[in-house]
This record gives sequence, C-alpha cells and structure tokens, in this order.
Amino acid sequence: MTQVHIVDTTLRDGSHTVSHQFSPEDVAAITKALDKTGIPMIEVGHGDGLSGQSINYGLSQYSDFDLISAAVSATKNADIAALLIPGIGTIEDLLQARDIGVKAVRIATHVTEADVAAQHIQAAKKMGFFTIGFLMMAHMVSAQELVVQAKKMESYGADVVYCTDSAGAMLPSEVREKIGALSHALAIPIGHHSHNNLGLAIGNSLAAIEAGATYLDVSLCGMGAGAGNTATETLIAALNKQKVVHHCDLFGAIDAAAQVLQPILNAHQIVLPAGHDALVLGYAGVYSSFMLHAQKAAERFGVDYRDIIIEAGKRQAVGGQEDWLVEIASMLAKQKK
Repeated sequence: MTQVHIVDTTLRDGSHTVSHQFSPEDVAAITKALDKTGIPMIEVGHGDGLSGQSINYGLSQYSDFDLISAAVSATKNADIAALLIPGIGTIEDLLQARDIGVKAVRIATHVTEADVAAQHIQAAKKMGFFTIGFLMMAHMVSAQELVVQAKKMESYGADVVYCTDSAGAMLPSEVREKIGALSHALAIPIGHHSHNNLGLAIGNSLAAIEAGATYLDVSLCGMGAGAGNTATETLIAALNKQKVVHHCDLFGAIDAAAQVLQPILNAHQIVLPAGHDALVLGYAGVYSSFMLHAQKAAERFGVDYRDIIIEAGKRQAVGGQEDWLVEIASMLAKQKK
C-alpha cells in the first residue's frame, strides 16, 4: 500500500499570500493546529526562504528566526523545516536555524542550476539536517534534463529531491513523465510541489503519487504564491478515498483551516484571490513575483499586463529577472504605435 509524507507549507509558501506578515503568534497557532493534525513536517519562514526579506520579494516585521522559534515552541511531534535559496540564504543561516530547532532544510535552485546547491546541501548534511533538494520551475526542462540535475543533488547528499512546479504550469501527463523518470533514475525518494494556477494542483499531486513520488507539499486553504498550492485538507480527503497511507487527520486539517487559519486571514484583511491573474502566470509559466512588476510596467507604458507576462514566458524569464518586464512593456508599447 502506498505511503506518502505530507509537508505543509502554509507558513512559508503561504506567507506570500499575507505579504509575509505572519506574526510569531500567528505561526504558533497555525503550527499547533497542524501538529495536532499529524502533519509530519511543517515549513516556516519568509516565502523566499531564509534571509528572503527584500524590497523586491517583500519585507516582514519579524525575522525568520523569530517565526521559526515560535513554530518550534508550538510543536510536539512535527519536524520544523526551512527553505534556503543559495545566494539569498547562507550557511550561517543554516547554523542559526539548526540551533533554534529546525530539523529539515530544503535547498532550492532553478531547475538548471543544481550545482549551485552543492556546498549548501553538503553543509546541511554535516549539520545533521534532513536535507531536501528543491528543483524549481521544473516545467522548463525535459524529463531527461531534470534527471541530470536531480542526480547532482543526490550526489551532494540530498535525502529527497523535489520536482517543483513553481509556476503551476504542468499538466498531469508531464508530472507523470517527470516523476516517473526521477523515480526510475534515483535511489532516494522523490517529492512534488504543485501550484494551482491551472486548477490542477490536486490532480498533479495524485499523478505524482501514481508515478512514484512519496513526498507531497500542501498548504491550508491552498494558500501560496500564484493561485496557491495543493490544499492540505483537500489532498487528505483525496488520499483517503484512494486509500493512500499518510497518518494525517482530515477533520483536524479542516478545523485548522476554518477555525485557526481563516480568523488569522480575516484579522489581516486577506481574502483569498479568485485566481485569474494566477491562471495567466501558470499559462505563461513564470513566477508569481512577476505579476506586481508587470502590472506596474503596464500602467507606466499603457499596455496590457497579461501581454507582458505572456512575453516573459516566451523568453523563459526566471526569478531575479523582474526588471526585464520594463523592457518588454516598452517593446509592446512601441509595437502599438
């Protein structure tokens, strides 16, 4: 019988939804509710990982370590995890995270740049972390290239490697192909992180299991960048129907979403989006962080922000190239004349 490990990212990827304004009190309440549900791993911190605060990606009133400390204090059973993107977070951040109780770390790179993670994965293993390689924007390469990059992370010592659909651009057939290729080629477990930009997060998560993934990312109410992630409570229900072993309580997850998270969102005056902009992001295959920059550039140059996003997708723009959107907007404005 299939068994999967659920990783809840409400307090990391979901941080994008609240503009990174979760307080330590919010984190403690949500972590406590997730821990009671039986979620084995809870990821906490800024949406862009350790030291992710910036003008481009969003500022918080609290440090990652304040939030992580609150989460660690609120858990009895779950492991607290953190995300680190080399070049943003540092090995010193990993040391501090370890010292305050983080048990697992996810080292994230663009899907073609696994080699950037070598020293961070190796350092994380030496520190005693359960270490996960996180290959972002996996829709941008073939299954064969994904395997090449994943095997690098495996060789550095990763305990798990993820196929990460950062833009919510993948279809179930592509998920099956890529997860299947990874499962066949690697000796370590495979994970999948879905976004719901095309309305396929649940379907893609189930397809990933069928192809051999045993680690799945979720978030309460599906909160996350773009149209959000695979909803914790919905996936647990689907797994129950498929008789997939996961050791998480459905009613506990529903209560955590409705009785704990939703009042916090109300306090922050957050209404979860309808998802039309996220649909455009998924269709184009670009990061959700591009949307605000595209809208500002569109207003400046008098063009449709959706055209900017689509063109950015054609150019295969990646995170950190948000300034490219101004150039695209200028080009589109000239074409209108």
